[in-house]
Amino acid sequence: MEQILLGIDIGGTKCAVVTGKLSENGQVELMEKKSFLTETDKGFEHTMKNIFANIDEIVATTKISVIGISCGGPLDSKKGIIMSPPNLPGWDNIPLVDMIENRYGIKTAVQNDANACALAEWQYGAAKGYDNVIFLTFGTGMGSGLILDGRLYVGTNDMAGEVGHIRLERTGPVGFGKAGSFEGFCSGGGIAQLARTKALEKLQMGSKVSFCQSMDDLHAITAKSVAEAAYKGDTAAIEIYETCGCYLGKALSLLIDILNPEVIVLGSIFGRARDLIEPSMNNVIEKETIHFSRNVCKIVSAGLDENIGDFAALSVAAYQLNK
Repeated sequence: MEQILLGIDIGGTKCAVVTGKLSENGQVELMEKKSFLTETDKGFEHTMKNIFANIDEIVATTKISVIGISCGGPLDSKKGIIMSPPNLPGWDNIPLVDMIENRYGIKTAVQNDANACALAEWQYGAAKGYDNVIFLTFGTGMGSGLILDGRLYVGTNDMAGEVGHIRLERTGPVGFGKAGSFEGFCSGGGIAQLARTKALEKLQMGSKVSFCQSMDDLHAITAKSVAEAAYKGDTAAIEIYETCGCYLGKALSLLIDILNPEVIVLGSIFGRARDLIEPSMNNVIEKETIHFSRNVCKIVSAGLDENIGDFAALSVAAYQLNK
């Protein structure tokens, strides 16, 4: 029998309430989506008012089986509490699951966004059919979700998968509050930091790079602008992405050796700049990993593309339903 899932995707910039039809064969078909700005400056209550208003419209006409929430961490998935996410100021120890269950009487579950995306790629995307999966966000930051032996692994207190905090060098670009971290080298912010350093070196030596014409432009550098320059043949931009690829390879080698996954799914930046990153990444992996582990592990781009946020929230619902 088909069941209707409701997903809530809570982000620092925007939120969405989405419904999906879960078929008997386990597939989800997106049905309806309502999006709105989070407006964090107006407080938690303002966002929840909008979330409730959108859910109210849906439940008035649709029977919902279960609700899933994808939200930035830290959070406590067992107790359903949101605990001060950096992108959601004022969301301090919010009992979100209880609030929704008490209002609607519908079973509700929450996971941090990286775990939710891992569930989405595992159930409906590039990792479908595998039991041991690592999903890496590789976007603004670097987080991960782990599927081990066919189950989501969250750790003792929901802190499993914080791979961005791993230090790869004593110094380097700062990510996750740590210089030389995995997130520092492999994230949108980290690539921009690498590019600013490279551009500053070039400018001080009287050279130029196409993605930064003067010192005044340093602040405007982004991972996207560097990728665009690299695809046009800018050697400095190409070197920056090769550096990112090398450190991605170092981190993935550690994960492959420790967790022995079948597939690693890389999101956002990898899919958009794969040609720039993959060769140097693979060179490092071939040198660093145990070949028995490397030979059984595929490294792929995320399969859900721009819909991953919608599927992530619905996947939390579906996973809860199947527990």
